Amino acid sequence: MNEAAGQHGFLERLFRLTEKRTTVRTEMLAGLTTFISVAYILFVNPNILADAGIPKEAAIASTIWVAALTTTMMGVFANYPVALAPGMGLNAFFTYYVVGTLHLPWQVALGAVFFSGILFFLMTLGGLRQAIIRAVPENLKRAIGVGIGMFIAFIGLRGTGLIIADKATYVTLGHVMNPTTLLSLFGLLLTGALMVRGVKGAILIGILAVTLIGMGLGLTPIPHGIGDIMSFSLPSMKATFGQLDLAGAWAFGIFSIIFTFTVVELFDNMGTLIGLTTKAKMVKPDGEIENLDRALTTDAIGTMMSAVFGTSTVTSYIESASGIAEGGRTGLTAVTVAGLFLVALIFAPLIGLVPGFATAPSLVLVGALMMSEVVNVKFSDFSDGLPAFLTIIMMPLTSSIANGFAFGFVSYVILKTVTGAVREVRPIMWLVAAAFVANLILRG
Repeated sequence: MNEAAGQHGFLERLFRLTEKRTTVRTEMLAGLTTFISVAYILFVNPNILADAGIPKEAAIASTIWVAALTTTMMGVFANYPVALAPGMGLNAFFTYYVVGTLHLPWQVALGAVFFSGILFFLMTLGGLRQAIIRAVPENLKRAIGVGIGMFIAFIGLRGTGLIIADKATYVTLGHVMNPTTLLSLFGLLLTGALMVRGVKGAILIGILAVTLIGMGLGLTPIPHGIGDIMSFSLPSMKATFGQLDLAGAWAFGIFSIIFTFTVVELFDNMGTLIGLTTKAKMVKPDGEIENLDRALTTDAIGTMMSAVFGTSTVTSYIESASGIAEGGRTGLTAVTVAGLFLVALIFAPLIGLVPGFATAPSLVLVGALMMSEVVNVKFSDFSDGLPAFLTIIMMPLTSSIANGFAFGFVSYVILKTVTGAVREVRPIMWLVAAAFVANLILRG
């Protein structure tokens, strides 16, 4: 049976390949391209979660399983050529703010992730999602992405050792000649150069190059046998599966962490999906995006699964654009990515050997990519510009995405009110701003 004939079977009925003007071969190649682009998360996310106290083996297993299952669901249920995995920014908020700054157990943080999934699901069903998206001004939406980018880049720079704590200036230049810092800097420049040249999988190549050099220099453990590289004994999630603390998360307060998880995920995911569906020609002439509710439902369910499995929130990955550029138009692309995620389970021992100084440059580069949106942030009207600035600057300087939201949203409402532009403020913005004010008061 040739490929054309095979398409009129199961895959044709499931993914509507002919209607989308694609083939099985094209979709699978697109899936491979997307996987290469997103595979860095398999190394980065476990290292970030390990900083929260989550056992690394369990973090590796939960990252892979959640990515594989939610990506499969996105492909089959929504028929989107989009990969899902624990999101950058949300994992940083989880580890460095909820666990690091608030000193909450990671089990409580997982409970907050679960509740945010429920809230996001209810918002999707009730249409509240659209109302919130419409209520937040475009300038603040752009500023949110820029601020998260700065926060991620800051974390990455700390991970490289290029910046360190200082009593006088709070942060200062680190010991540049430290071997691991030099390697991180090399990885940053190497990956950046590869990205400039348009090399696919640049971030993944950079991580692997730094890891291999680190092994050669004795800075990270060297695998001594095939068992240190791959194993058919799957990594265990026993330490994290079902360990979420729902009572603890609820007791701490919905607006402090649950609400922030939800809002960040809402804007991040909506922006990503709009961009990807436009690129994949899935936007109808009237502006409606096909199967958007299914995609958002998948994301909400995936968020709840993340908490149960033991990882931070999953989200749609903008890197899926690489597979779409290769011709991916259906969920078969996503299913291919999911299959490759499962294959990665075999290489869990190798993933566990990748050190933090090898993955830190990727955080800086992802942050840089997210910050590129700053060119679209408007500062000409200071009643828009100052809230945007506060949103951006408060995230890295307070190590909190939530604080960025709080200062940005509250200042926007106040400035528009005192400048006579109160009609520009939607009712939901008043409610959100009041919630943030209440949270700041309660925190003292």
